[in-house]
Amino acid sequence: MNYLRNPDEIYQASFEAISKEVNLSKFPKSLHNLVLRLVHAIAIPEIIDDIVWHGDVVSSASINLAKAAPIIVDANMVAAGIMKDHLPEGSKVKCFLQDDDVPTLAKSLATTRSAAAVELWRPYLEGAIVSIGNAPTALFHLIDMLDDVACPRPSVILGFPVGFVGAAESKAYLMKKISDIPYITLKGRIGGSALAAAAVNAILLDDVA
Repeated sequence: MNYLRNPDEIYQASFEAISKEVNLSKFPKSLHNLVLRLVHAIAIPEIIDDIVWHGDVVSSASINLAKAAPIIVDANMVAAGIMKDHLPEGSKVKCFLQDDDVPTLAKSLATTRSAAAVELWRPYLEGAIVSIGNAPTALFHLIDMLDDVACPRPSVILGFPVGFVGAAESKAYLMKKISDIPYITLKGRIGGSALAAAAVNAILLDDVA
């Protein structure tokens, strides 16, 4: 069977196909690349109808990445999908889910390990790029932490938790509660590590469209 084998040609053809199927007119130009990469990540053009953003997501993230801000993620699958060779010097991807203190902390807080791990973000949170692509409880916990004005503020929240329980609600909570931090999210149950990583990569690689 004859099919595309060249990675560059596949990449180019993919984004050409996406560009024909989606209408980016409702998005600011600064978000076009990010939206295209979200669609590319899960091959569902219809998600653009449910993408919600607040503030200048890309600019805020880029400014802080240039200052070596960390990228904090909720799951190793998100970290694995980030193009680390494009990270600015000094910037690192951090995931605390496997930290030795997490199981005990989760028990003491009576919550999931994903949510408990968010407590360990505090020393790194100021100016960080936060990308959540798995557990709704992680996003819920982060938002509740940010209720405290003394809590360090990330530069941006990329909110893509996934699932049948809590995903839609956690994103709605983000949209309701957060007004001082730029964010982008996807209403409903759909989310996942591919979207969370794609959002980060779009910021690191502003090269499409």
